Amino acid sequence: MTSLSCLVLNCTLKRSPAESSSELLGSQVLSALRDQGVSGEMVRVVDHDVRFGVTTDEGDGDQWPQLRERMLAADVLVLVTPIWLGQPSAVCKMVLERLDAELGETDDKGRMLTYDKVAGIGVVGNEDGAHHVTAELCQALNDVGFTIPASAATYWVGEAMQGVDYKDKEPTPETTAGTTRTLARHLAHLAGLLAAAPYPAE
Repeated sequence: MTSLSCLVLNCTLKRSPAESSSELLGSQVLSALRDQGVSGEMVRVVDHDVRFGVTTDEGDGDQWPQLRERMLAADVLVLVTPIWLGQPSAVCKMVLERLDAELGETDDKGRMLTYDKVAGIGVVGNEDGAHHVTAELCQALNDVGFTIPASAATYWVGEAMQGVDYKDKEPTPETTAGTTRTLARHLAHLAGLLAAAPYPAE
């Protein structure tokens, strides 16, 4: 059986070591993936000097190339983002803009480098918007070559106009925990299929 790996990009606005609901959900996704035999790591994007832009390397110390290298080495990419004003975080949008460069990157068969990779989504917030954020991310990730499985997202949103964060919910709501386990199963299953049978070239 092929060994599979995952990179979780945590798109919180908070630098380490600040507590982050996105960090908690991302760690739960990694744990569920480990149960499926998938190894992985999580990176908090704001801890790195990632520049705005739409190329693979914006120069001048841009640290996206190092994150991109880790992404391309993994079979699975998971983006975890908080909701702000009903939208994915600015950090998450910046990541999507950097991923736009993959449209022009191909292997020796003319295929995008992301074609045989799968992607999943995690969303947290104390306001509505999880479905809207998931829809935006699914479309963007698919546009840049990732394959999206069924039930491709896990999320938690608190009661509208309240101040409770996911990191303060104990225990984790079973509805979210169950959705996270489903996401992990589907990511691992689809990544295994693509590893065994990559998309054909033209």
